Amino acid sequence: MEGPINGGMLYHEVQESKLCAVHCVNTVLQGPFFSEIDLAALASDLDRREHQMMLEGSGGDAFLSEESFNVSMDGDFSIQVLQKALEVWDLQVIPLHSPVAEPAQVDPELENAFICHLQDHWFCIRKVNGEWYNFDSLYAAPQNLSKFYLSAYLDSLKASGWSIFLVRGNFPKECPMTSGEATNGYGQWLLPEDADRMIKSCNSGQQQQHQQPLRTPPMEDDDDLNAAIAASLRENAGEVGTSGNDQDDDLEAAIAASLSDSSPVVVNKDTNATTPPPVAALSDDTPPVAPATSGGEDGALENESKMSSLQDK
Repeated sequence: MEGPINGGMLYHEVQESKLCAVHCVNTVLQGPFFSEIDLAALASDLDRREHQMMLEGSGGDAFLSEESFNVSMDGDFSIQVLQKALEVWDLQVIPLHSPVAEPAQVDPELENAFICHLQDHWFCIRKVNGEWYNFDSLYAAPQNLSKFYLSAYLDSLKASGWSIFLVRGNFPKECPMTSGEATNGYGQWLLPEDADRMIKSCNSGQQQQHQQPLRTPPMEDDDDLNAAIAASLRENAGEVGTSGNDQDDDLEAAIAASLSDSSPVVVNKDTNATTPPPVAALSDDTPPVAPATSGGEDGALENESKMSSLQDK
């Protein structure tokens, strides 16, 4: 029985600029085998071949644009470039909707890798050492997917308009991690338990942020307003000028407690800005985290309404 590839470690690349196609190819291969320069060279070669075929088909009279059809100015690559890169390693890229890929539509867990594309983003879903992972470069670490959830997730991607490609062939068994080429500026090697810990940390961080609405700290004017409201309530209750009354003290304490409870929650915005995108919505064992809503503003409006009502009294 063969041992685990790469010593049981996972290779993941975090998004750099618009190089998601590079990240996708390398996570399929599980190693930093290609750079953006390598893919650009493949794109240039494809452009040259395509231009030559168009000239031959038109008898040499066609006007050909200098614009590349295989790489955009911002670094996005075509599926043909990804196909050429993976063909170097004897791997085939097949559209999932094609007849030859029909078995993968029924039992995707029997395959080894899928490439997903929508608009200008590419990512890979790959089976490594018997476990499925989502290697989306927008995530801080690869996310483990159960075999049952894999099928449901692929169906949800198709329903959302993603193009999905099956990758078949002889995948590399090992990447020379000890060499200088085993790492790049955005690649990292992770143990499965480390990747799982990072994913849970990101999910937990986002869940806490959604539970705490972004609000600004109370200003000095708020304290003056709270004091004025408390004084107004005492005047209306006929309590001004009285002293030594236990009921007065109790009422004043209750007002202070009520105003304290309605103070806005303060959240460290720096934490919000540095937390990477979570993947809780993709996990089969973690419930999706609801997007941020205007609940914090609603709470503020409700408090203002209460204060206005008290002032009217």
